[in-house]
Order: sequence, then structure tokens, then C-alpha cells
Amino acid sequence: MASPSSNFKYSDGLTVVGISICTAIVCEAISWLIIYRSNSYKNLRSSIDKAAKKLETMKTDSNNINVKKSKTRKIDRVETSLKESNRDLSLFKFKSGGVVAVVLFVVFGLLNSLFEGKVVAKLPFQPFGLLMKMSHRGLQGTDPTDCSMAFLYLLCSISIRTNLQKFLGFAPPRGASAGLFPLPDTKTS
Repeated sequence: MASPSSNFKYSDGLTVVGISICTAIVCEAISWLIIYRSNSYKNLRSSIDKAAKKLETMKTDSNNINVKKSKTRKIDRVETSLKESNRDLSLFKFKSGGVVAVVLFVVFGLLNSLFEGKVVAKLPFQPFGLLMKMSHRGLQGTDPTDCSMAFLYLLCSISIRTNLQKFLGFAPPRGASAGLFPLPDTKTS
């Protein structure tokens, strides 16, 4: 006789995905309360958008016309202003990062205790090396297509939260850098 849990073999995986969705919503709600609704964030975001558009038009104009030294200085000033605004935005978002990290840490600990040693999903491929160690973390057995809760939660958290930010309009402005530590400038002075 089959156990009730085997009747619906995807329930553990769906539970992890559902909890990941709820966690993403809670994290974005926290970010909205701390960051996104404030006027200073809105002003900073609009200044980044304006500076990025201005820089883009200045660079396209400088490609068409002979670049003068004054034009290059203006472009450098706008780039510097954009970098400073990006830094301010990153520091502004850093406030909620700690709270969100605590929420994610607590949820991960709870899920880890609930699904310790359980296969929550089957991967449609056979992972290699480091990826297999991540996807098979804490599981017994040798089936490489078994997926642990940690790997499924990681994939869901990354994809769901990013898409939720885009859907809600909280994605970083188009001229914003990728994080607190932007890539170094490739220009040679």
C-alpha cells in the first residue's frame, strides 16, 4: 500500500517553491517599507535615470562630431556624477540588506530542518562537479539527479526575487551599477 506522501510526489518541491515565493514577497515588502517608498530614494533613482540618459546622448553625439576637450570634460563630469549617485543608491539599499539577510537566514534554517536529507525534486539533467555537490548537498544515495532543498531554494530565490523586483518596478535603474563594488573604469587616462 502506498503512503499518502507518495501519492503526490512533487509536494516537497512545491512547498519549497511556495515558501520561496512567500519569502521573496516578504523581502520586497521589507525593502519597500525601508527603502522604495522614501522620497530620497525616488529622487536618487530619477537623478540616476536622467544622468544615464544624458550620458548616453552625449556619447552618441560625441561619436558623430569631432570630440572637443570641453565635451570630454562634460562627459567625465556626468560619469562621475553617475558613479556617485550609484554609490549613494547602493549604500541606501544596504540598509534593508541586513534585515532581508536575517529573514532569508531564518527561512533557510527552518527549511533545512524540515527537509534535511530529503529529495525534494529530480533534476532533468546530470550535474557536473561543483554543481552536483551543491544540488546533492545533504542527501544520501548516488543518484546525481536528486535535488536537495538548498539547491532548489537557491534557484527559486534568485529567479523569483529578481523577477518580482522587475514586476513591481523595484529593479535598479538602467544606469545603475551592478552593486556596491562596481567594475573598474576601462578608460586609460
